[in-house]
Amino acid sequence: MEKVITMEKNEVPFEEYLAPGHRACTGCGEMLAVRLIAKTLGDDVIIANATGCVEIVSSPLPTTSWRVPWIHTLFENTSAVASGIEAGMKAMTRKGRYSRKTKVVAMGGDGATADIGIQSLSGALERMHEFIYICFDNEAYMNTGVQRSSATPFGASTTTSPAGKQSIGQMTWKKNLPAIVAAHDIPYVATACPSYPLDMINKVEKAMKVKGPAYIHVLSVCPTGWHSQSNATINLGRLAALTGIFPLYEIEQGRYKLNVDPAQLSPIEEYTKLQGRFRHLPPEVLASIQERVTDEYVKLKKKAAEV
Repeated sequence: MEKVITMEKNEVPFEEYLAPGHRACTGCGEMLAVRLIAKTLGDDVIIANATGCVEIVSSPLPTTSWRVPWIHTLFENTSAVASGIEAGMKAMTRKGRYSRKTKVVAMGGDGATADIGIQSLSGALERMHEFIYICFDNEAYMNTGVQRSSATPFGASTTTSPAGKQSIGQMTWKKNLPAIVAAHDIPYVATACPSYPLDMINKVEKAMKVKGPAYIHVLSVCPTGWHSQSNATINLGRLAALTGIFPLYEIEQGRYKLNVDPAQLSPIEEYTKLQGRFRHLPPEVLASIQERVTDEYVKLKKKAAEV
């Protein structure tokens, strides 16, 4: 059984700022996360949203599911747009033309964050703009046809890293984007998953209180791209944490803290067997993945143990 270390809040906010009726796929973990995050952010927020699944399913012209100010950006400039909004509000505040404490939030998928948008994200973090960046990581370019991204896990089959006689699928290891972000020495970095909703809400609330940039990396189970059952979304998110494949932790002022810490990691096969994108992997490859996952989790636990 997992040990949930941080659980400061025990209820979900009531108000809905993402209206029902959007066009997300059945069982979409990403929209579960967006809904919870929107409820937590409240109405005094401006959201800059990169092209991707969240943008496409929530705002097909002439309709929108957003009940807060929201702007659609390109893949590459979401952080730049959020930086401009934040800088503009600061300028208006200095001139006495704006007095609210509106929070600026940037949202993007793994492709818009780890790949196409990493330059503008790094620049915004280096300049210490006061905004929250939320990456919804479904581990591929799901909106455009399930192409690999640098966040696609080793061995996963996608349309641009297909499994076959000449390949086992994705040939590189998943980019550790939270570590890259943390290297910018920003005040707050966290991983989250809607399978642990209260943990995610707590992290969003912490991010809202930060002076400077905050970053939250959300695992977003995608039944379409992962070839999983739509009713397995919550279970897959939990297994990702319990196997150590996607550990839940936060970094506050450089200090690591594990939020879900299993007494013993579950075997990765409990997670991979529920997804068609891994069904081609032979036992020896799964064993090598297991070894790496275990090693990386041991490193993370050591960081969390440091005072």
